[in-house]
Amino acid sequence: MTRWISGNQFRLLENGEEFFPRVFACIAAAQFEVVLETFILFEDKVGLALHAALLTAAARGVQIDITVDGYGSPDLSPGFISALTQAGVRVHVFDPSPKLWGYRTNLFRRMHRKIVVVDGERAFVGGLNYSADHLADFGPTAKQDYAVEIEGAIVADIHAYVHQALAEDQREPATSLSGRLREGLSAQAQKLAQPWRRATPAPAGEASAIFVTRDNRSHTKDIEQHYRIAIRAARRRIVIANAYFFPGYRLIKELRRAAQRGVEVQLILQGEPDMAIVKTAASMLYHHLMSAGVRIFEYNTRPLHGKVAVADEAWSTVGSSNLDPLSLSLNLEANVIIKDRAFNQYLSARLDQLIAQDCRQILPTDLVTWSWWRSVRSFFVFHLLRRYPAWAGWLPAHTPRLTLAMPATPRANPEAPVADRSGPVRSSPP
Repeated sequence: MTRWISGNQFRLLENGEEFFPRVFACIAAAQFEVVLETFILFEDKVGLALHAALLTAAARGVQIDITVDGYGSPDLSPGFISALTQAGVRVHVFDPSPKLWGYRTNLFRRMHRKIVVVDGERAFVGGLNYSADHLADFGPTAKQDYAVEIEGAIVADIHAYVHQALAEDQREPATSLSGRLREGLSAQAQKLAQPWRRATPAPAGEASAIFVTRDNRSHTKDIEQHYRIAIRAARRRIVIANAYFFPGYRLIKELRRAAQRGVEVQLILQGEPDMAIVKTAASMLYHHLMSAGVRIFEYNTRPLHGKVAVADEAWSTVGSSNLDPLSLSLNLEANVIIKDRAFNQYLSARLDQLIAQDCRQILPTDLVTWSWWRSVRSFFVFHLLRRYPAWAGWLPAHTPRLTLAMPATPRANPEAPVADRSGPVRSSPP
């Protein structure tokens, strides 16, 4: 397991109203580099605002790499992409598979991470994509979600990780979004693609943290293992708010055991889901969990998209990973695990308020009367959960492809904006 790193500060950002302005302000204040990964980037008012912020930073000579998922962001226009690449931004697409009869074919093993690193000293990790449905004015289907802004030593790990992911790009041919093969980067562009380096950020707070990821090679179960360790160690309280809840047998067993030994276990799940199957799948587990004492609350104000949890008085996690087969066995995910009483207390208070104001507790009287059909269905669900890490391995496991949407235009003087790369850590941007 990854080691705990001390000397960090975390700030919870709830929904797009808090997240987008903060990210855009940090991009506006960037001096050297911005690296951004997202599952979804749409050309709506949020995507266009990000686009403008990146263009402005690139015009100042900031080195910028953004990565989008080929399944989650399949329809970015050539004009949107070319404006970025002409400004020197490198736009990468994870698994840009062509459509078949108008349908996306790259269903499995998606790049689901949401990460931003600015100047190697400040990072954002969470569940928010760059789309207008993360803002309340989108309407009843606006999403409830969370991210964290991070300062401190752990940012060095996140910075190294995103550059390691970008290194995949140097081993694959560049392609356009339409799937046409293009030639490799020019010698000058390859020089620009070298990672920007800086010293480890100075300590910024009292929190300890672990940056934990899930991939399909060497870190297949890391996020789930951290959840199970925290649940097993809990003595007083566990609260999990997770949008897509259909975890494996071992995690369900740990939740039941925690409740049976007297831990208050609360789950906040979708009551108004963005996809009906989400609620149907989770509800199959209600009898089994509630019979052990787990309390289940459905969030009914709008679709829940969060992936956060707290345990006892110090442990918390925020990230991109749901607790379902896609996130736990297929997708590429990233969470931060935080050990800090102040952050735990604040996130706990926000979740308590969510339960009190916007959730309905599921009671035994709400459950459908048990029947022979439910017994048969539960039998199959139980064994599906118990075995899905194994059967998930049968699904397509192609080698991930990270490719350039189109070659970036090299800057006229690529050395000019990075002459001060080894300088001290900047003060916080506005």
